[in-house]
Parts: sequence; C-alpha cells; structure tokens
Amino acid sequence: MIIGRVAGSVVATEKHYKLEGRKLLLVQPLTLEGVERGELLLAVDGVDAGEGDRVLVVQEGRSASMVSGRLESPLDCAVVAVIDRVELG
Repeated sequence: MIIGRVAGSVVATEKHYKLEGRKLLLVQPLTLEGVERGELLLAVDGVDAGEGDRVLVVQEGRSASMVSGRLESPLDCAVVAVIDRVELG
C-alpha cells in the first residue's frame, strides 16, 4: 500500500466498460513524513476522495479490481481510504 495525496482528476469520455461511472484520480505518492516521492499514479477512486486529500492506495491488480466492485477490471491502482492522521510509535 502507498500513502499519497490526490493531485487532481482525469476525465475520460471513453473508457473500458468495467470502469464506466468510476472516478479516476491522479495521486502523488508521499513518504511517511509527507514529502513527495516518485511519479504520479492513476487510480480509481473507491472512497469518494477529493483533491488535496491524503489517501491510501493499493497497487495490486486483484485488490484494485475488488475496490471497483467489478472483478477482472483492468486496474493497477485504487484509492481505498482517506487518511485522517498517521501515528508513528
């Protein structure tokens, strides 16, 4: 799983039928300290996240497909939670 921040959204008028009605988000991966790392990810939104939200992303095809509610969907990433806080102990 990856912690990230929603950087924006992607509008696609034509997409695979198993993705119809699903919101696509651009997510910037973050370190635990909140520092940006790596390249933007394209993820299906499973929790109604919005721009600027800190989120938890799964990056495995099977897990991402389960979030969409449509198994065998052509997905690599999905947002599965909006993070309220991170506690390091």
